[in-house]
Amino acid sequence: MVAKLPFLSKRARPDIQQAVAFLTTRVSKATEDDCSKLARVFRHLRGEPKLPLTLECDNTHVVKWWIDASFGVHPDMKSHTGATMSMGKGSVHSSSVRQKLNARSSTEAEVVAVNDMMPMTLWTRQFLEGQGYTTVDAELHQDNKSAMLLEQNGQAPSGKRTRHINLRHFFITDRVESGEISIKHCPADEMTADFFTKPLNGKKFAMFRTQMLNLQDGDLERCSSSQERVES
Repeated sequence: MVAKLPFLSKRARPDIQQAVAFLTTRVSKATEDDCSKLARVFRHLRGEPKLPLTLECDNTHVVKWWIDASFGVHPDMKSHTGATMSMGKGSVHSSSVRQKLNARSSTEAEVVAVNDMMPMTLWTRQFLEGQGYTTVDAELHQDNKSAMLLEQNGQAPSGKRTRHINLRHFFITDRVESGEISIKHCPADEMTADFFTKPLNGKKFAMFRTQMLNLQDGDLERCSSSQERVES
C-alpha cells in the first residue's frame, strides 16, 4: 500500500508527500503505530478524493523555491529536508526526504537541505533558459538567518558551532556570487516548505495546502459534496 503512494504524491497530491516520506522509511520494520498512520493517510485521501492541483505561471519568469529542514526528527537523529517550487501559483515540484548525514544543529541542517536541493534548483533555471526564457531568475526563500549568512558568505562567518561543516555544502556560495540564485528571508509562519518537514495541523495545514494545490473558491465544498453522493 505504501508503494502506491509515491506516484500519487508526486503527480497530484503533494499534500501527502511528507507523510509518505516517513512511511517509506518504516516498511521493513513497521509497527502498529505506523499502520495507523498509513490508515490515516488513506482516510485523508478518501475524504477528499477529487481535490485538484492547479498550476499557474505568472509573467515574471521568476522561479521561487522554499527550502526548510527539521532537525533530528528521525529515530537515527537525522534531519529532514522539505522543499517546494512555484512559478506563480501551485507547487510545480516538491520534495520531502531524510538527510543522508547527521547534522549537529538546526543551522547545519538548513545548509545541508539547501545543498541537497541545489542541483534541482539550477536544473530548473537552465531548463527554462533552454526553452527560450532569457530573463529567468531563481529565488531561494529560507527562515533561518544563520544558515543564510553561511550560504551567502561561505565559511567566513563560521564560529565554533559551524566551522566543522563540510566545504562541499558551500557549493551554493559560488552560485550566489555568480548571480544564478538569490537568497531571501521568509518568516517562519510563511515558510511553505515547513509543510514537507513535519506534520502540521489546523489552520497552518489548511493554509499551506491551499497554496500548494492552488485551491480555488469552492474546491473543498465540491469535493465534499461529491464524496457524500458516492457514499449515499
